[in-house]
Amino acid sequence: MQIINTALLSFGMSGKVFHAPFVQLHRGFALMGAWERSKKVFGEKYPGARSYSSMEELLAGREVDLVIVNTPTFTHYEYAKKSLMAGKNVVVEKAFTTTTAEAEELKALAEKVGKKISVFQNRRWDSDFKTVRDILNRGLLSEIVEATISFDRYNPGLSPKQHKEIPGPGAGVVKALGPHLIDQALVLFGMPQAVFGDLRITRPLSQVDDYFEILLYYPKLRVRLKGGYFVREPVAAYVFHGRKGSFLKTRGDVQETQLLAGMTPDNPDYGIEPEAGQGILHTEIEGKVIKEKVKTLPGNYMDYYEGVYQAITANKTMPVTADDGIKVMQIIEAALKSSREKRLVEFPA
Repeated sequence: MQIINTALLSFGMSGKVFHAPFVQLHRGFALMGAWERSKKVFGEKYPGARSYSSMEELLAGREVDLVIVNTPTFTHYEYAKKSLMAGKNVVVEKAFTTTTAEAEELKALAEKVGKKISVFQNRRWDSDFKTVRDILNRGLLSEIVEATISFDRYNPGLSPKQHKEIPGPGAGVVKALGPHLIDQALVLFGMPQAVFGDLRITRPLSQVDDYFEILLYYPKLRVRLKGGYFVREPVAAYVFHGRKGSFLKTRGDVQETQLLAGMTPDNPDYGIEPEAGQGILHTEIEGKVIKEKVKTLPGNYMDYYEGVYQAITANKTMPVTADDGIKVMQIIEAALKSSREKRLVEFPA
């Protein structure tokens, strides 16, 4: 079995929760180490792995095959570019980059050097979204006419991570949470004809956008994407209305919570939502109106890493491609422009 030697560019929350556990567990990867700038704790969690003191040290030689760029968004372009130029395959956290032009350049560079690059859109493998996707793929609502996907929370305080709160090319909630929702909408419906964006600052002392509402225009469909920090009472995060019925589902994926608590992805309870989070299906099937709860499919981010493994070792398509990342950036840039100019932004036909 081919082994992909893998290293992280940081070992903060994302490295500890979303990447290292899956790389460590998958038989096709070897977790080589992480770039640690101050605290040297990686070896305590993963004995035998290296703590790199610099990116240059990590990229030197042939030891590492795959680099995971899990650093702040404003660094993604620079670090991914350096990794590709060093002959490494790359996984980049969302948002892919800070601009569409940067994303397109990384795609072209990966093709030039013959390496694979992927965007880590892990929310495609959330239990709630997998269930929504299954409902739509089975045609249980017929043609969709209206859809809402939201990522709301109640957290009026500012983040202690300064890069999230100081105005800059990678700051703001539309580049933090927006890529999740935009990617999910594009997976379900493809690129829209036009975008309308409304971005605001709602938290006291905030200097960056912390609320967004993005409307995607399709010929027979409108998709509303929303995120903010002042929703204390949870509401349905997925609301889909079709010509025959509706499906409502709360955001209930448990993987992040389980991983933070120390559960490993090979635990039989991993990714299983409690029954209380089941969605409501109210539709018509073979002439009969039904209203019932729907069992939630299990979530598993390991499926993403299995896709990365197959792409690198068997030359298959990455589970989330650079083109996918470029399209998300195009939507974000259109939403930002729309909000600034208070108008609809159309895409070329």
